[in-house]
Formats: sequence, C-alpha cells, structure tokens
Amino acid sequence: MSRFGQIARELGRFIPADAVRPLGRPAAVFFHGVEPATRDARLQHNHHEVADFRAIAKTLRADFDVLPLAALDDVLKAPDRHPRALFLMSDDGYANTLSVAADILEEAQLPWTLFASTHHIATGERNPVFLARLFCFAAPGGVYDIPHLPRPIILGEARDAMADRTVWQLRDLDMVRAQQAVDAMLAAFDAAALLEDFASETFLDWDGLRALKARGVEIGAHAHRHWPMHDAQAPSTLREQAAMPKALIEAHVGPCRYFSYPFGNKGDVSRGAWQAVRDAGYAAAFATLAGTLDAQANPFLLPRFELTARGDHLTALISLLRAGNRRVENWQRALAG
Repeated sequence: MSRFGQIARELGRFIPADAVRPLGRPAAVFFHGVEPATRDARLQHNHHEVADFRAIAKTLRADFDVLPLAALDDVLKAPDRHPRALFLMSDDGYANTLSVAADILEEAQLPWTLFASTHHIATGERNPVFLARLFCFAAPGGVYDIPHLPRPIILGEARDAMADRTVWQLRDLDMVRAQQAVDAMLAAFDAAALLEDFASETFLDWDGLRALKARGVEIGAHAHRHWPMHDAQAPSTLREQAAMPKALIEAHVGPCRYFSYPFGNKGDVSRGAWQAVRDAGYAAAFATLAGTLDAQANPFLLPRFELTARGDHLTALISLLRAGNRRVENWQRALAG
C-alpha cells in the first residue's frame, strides 16, 4: 500500500462521512477474495472475512451509485454528473469469488467486474506472491541461496521482514527469473500439505468464470501470469501479458473489454505495458494508485482504491480519494508517450 493510501485510511477514521460526502467524485474500488474465516492473516492478506465484506457491501449499497463497468465511458465523459458513481472490481480470480463473494454482492444488488489472471485459471497454479510468502513462513529455518535474488534468504526469527523483502526482490525481476526463483523455493521444502490447508488461495477454473458470467459479472483480464508489467519485462512479454488473457477469455467465456495490472502501483506498470494493453484492444485499464476518475485521464492508467477497510469509515475514505489525483496525474504524464 502506498504512503498516500496509509495516510488516507488513517484520516478516514476521524472525519465524519457527511462532512466530506460533497467532495466525492466517481471512483473505482477493488477487493481480492472473501473467506468465511482466515487462519493466518500473514498468508491470507488478500481475503476479507464474510462479516467484514457484508459491512462493505452494505455501505457501498447505501452511500454510492454502484454501476456496471459498461457505464464507464459515460462517467468519464461527464464526471461532474456522477459524483457518487462507483465501479466495484475483484482481482486475481480466486475460487471464493464464486462460492462466497458473488452471493453477498448479488444479495446487495451490486454489479461488479472480475479480473482474472488466465495462467492461474487454466493451471490452478497459486499466486506466486502467496507461494513466496508461504516459503518464508513455513520452510525450515536456515539459509537458502535462491537463484536471481541478490542475497540469500535467511529464515530464523524475523520472518515477517524476510517475507516482505523477498516479495519486493521478486517484483523487481523479469517474469522468467522471478518464476524460477519461486520454483526454487517450492523445491526447497514440502509444501503439499500446506497448499491443501490454504484452500482460500485456489483459483477459479473456466467453468467458474462462465458461472460468474452467467450471473451478470463482467469478466476482464488481470494479465496472463500474475507478475508486474514494468520495464524489466521484455516488450514481447508485455505484449503476451496483455493479448493472451484477452484471447483466452474470449475463447472460453465471452467478450473481454477491460484490464487491470497485477500489483499495479508506481514501478509496476511501464509505458510499454499500457501501450501493449491499448494495442491488444481493451477499452480501459486500471492500476492501483488511489484517486478518482477524471475526464482527462489516460483510459489505460485509471486509478483504483483497494478495499482493505471494514464498512465503517469507508464512505469518508472514498470521498477523500480526489486528494490523490495530483499523484496519479504526475504518474500518467511520466508514462506518456
């Protein structure tokens, strides 16, 4: 989470929603998965528990005009006319979006979009960040020389810090070397039983995506493999990350018009990435910098806000998102070309 996001979340705790509601502008928000209960927040940080997610859905229903993503063009053309417009999204494609989240959102009558990483849909392979963190927390203590990482991974008492450092090091690598590093971690210890214990990290298959589509959920792409699309990636990799998921989703599910970038913060998206997404034929794409949707924005670098908070304070938080627009605009200009 960015420093701005941390500050906004802290401020939102103390500002009455009614005081900032008039400041609201159209925005996009996203979550990942929803679980009945989580057993280890260090590894399941991508998932809301059901009670918290119900509170979020209730707040969104009461305080915002939650729209299907098909309305995006109209909102971008005249944002002043849609001050409470909100687009709700889910990233990755976890199985619990069908088994849990879809029911809650259907009950609340909230339209939403699922962005799926198609390699993980097709193979069932877990998110590489989850696998790296699983290694850091569960592998036996010791020193591990993992290929392509600048320093050995030392597993002892300070595992939280080591897990964070390892993930950041992986994110800096190109996709091939990053995947080789994660594969080496999995080869270094027996993770089979743990993978069964953390069913929350399993992904939908094509049947699951089709079932969500049949329930009215918009299906978009979250790249093919869940790795950043930054300058370390070869141009051919960026083109594949953009074009392949669109082709697969359209072959297996139906139209795929929208894209969200894995990780999606500053440093995770390059100029070549958004141009590859544009050239692949998407209508719009979303990052994870917090801000509001503006008529002058690059439609392939749109801001979004991650729903990590509970339902309380959420109205104030979303109403304050326009404070991040300068940062988003500067980032967009830096990637222009």
